Amino acid sequence: MADIRHRVGIAAPPQDVYEKLATTEGLASWWTRDVTGDTSVGGRIGFNFGPDRDIAMEVIEPSATDHIGWRCVGGPDEWLGTTLTFHLEPTADETVLLFAHAGWREPVEFMHHCSTKWAYFILGLKASLEGGKGTPYPADMPISSWG
Repeated sequence: MADIRHRVGIAAPPQDVYEKLATTEGLASWWTRDVTGDTSVGGRIGFNFGPDRDIAMEVIEPSATDHIGWRCVGGPDEWLGTTLTFHLEPTADETVLLFAHAGWREPVEFMHHCSTKWAYFILGLKASLEGGKGTPYPADMPISSWG
């Protein structure tokens, strides 16, 4: 199995970062503007990225302040069954976000694309918490003909 992993330091309190990851409003500020669903354990969150580009996540691991886990239950074939985790580690001067999109069956070309897009969106999350603004879909910059 193959994984996408990113580490980003964010100059914001852990609770502020957590809110951007654990609420539909927060997620809509940096990943895609079209977010619906239930962010509690066992809930499902829907993300739309345009015509016929829907993703569904089952919430499997929320904590009160420092960890969120999802299982992909709808979307691209390569994503089905993968898990996504966001782990927050407060330090003296930043909140470190450890992100993983784990369990890919193989490192196909689409995984390379997704790794770049995840980095792009996570840097938008960072910007939105540090005085800038996020660039959620459809305001994101396409990195190839795939989006």
